[in-house]
Amino acid sequence: MSALQRHFVSPSTSLVNTSGRGKGGKTWVKAKTRSSRAGLQFPVGRVHRLLRKGNYAERVGAGAPVYLAAVLEYPADEVLELAGNAARGNKKTRIIPRHLQPTIRNDEELNKLLGGVTIAHHLKREQ
Repeated sequence: MSALQRHFVSPSTSLVNTSGRGKGGKTWVKAKTRSSRAGLQFPVGRVHRLLRKGNYAERVGAGAPVYLAAVLEYPADEVLELAGNAARGNKKTRIIPRHLQPTIRNDEELNKLLGGVTIAHHLKREQ
């Protein structure tokens, strides 16, 4: 591999011999994130790092950050889906706090979970 090729290959790729044995057959294989393996949007690697640095336990298993990322992703997905529907109902393409507030308050479980949460709103300045 030339210096030019090394320069343009991302660090998340690796050279792998996919042919089994013998010469040739070497191809570039892009690394898969743990989030994509688990089918999640939330970062499993970051959750794992934060669990290790947070002094919650001496050791952290491989499945713990995947499970925690999934648990954190679920309510976020629920809120964003309902708020997106509210925004679409108002013919808007961007979710704003005005869409979040009624979404959370009208859903019994989300209201119970986020009952003590204050959702900020943007005040327009007088000109």
